[in-house]
Amino acid sequence: MKQLITILFVGLLSFSVNAQDKVAKIEFESDTIDYGTIEKGADGVRVFKFKNTGESPLIISKVKSSCGCTVPKKPEEPIMPGMTGEIAVKYDTNRVMPFRKTITVTSNAETPIVALKIKGLVVDADKTSVLEKKNKSVIEQ
Repeated sequence: MKQLITILFVGLLSFSVNAQDKVAKIEFESDTIDYGTIEKGADGVRVFKFKNTGESPLIISKVKSSCGCTVPKKPEEPIMPGMTGEIAVKYDTNRVMPFRKTITVTSNAETPIVALKIKGLVVDADKTSVLEKKNKSVIEQ
């Protein structure tokens, strides 16, 4: 009986060691998206592309942003080894100002938490042109 328990224990231990070798790994093409200077009301959707370079299916359990002005969308299905996926991020471009936001991705990957960043400047074209006209008239005087 002791031999049977020992064999089962050793088998279970070696199975758990082998299972730990096969993990999901997430590799993003870039961890930062720079919107540059965009106009108020412009399309605020950008995409972070990634690949599962591990040996196990990648499951993204949660994607959250640092504020309500940024809405991320995660893939619903597991990403199989060698396959690619996308996390879409929509920033509210009706806010005229510079911005820097963080999107936190939680998954079953070897590195379970990854921080992605977006940044840029939203300008109001109408107000910019008014300021340019005002400055131009001051210079001409």
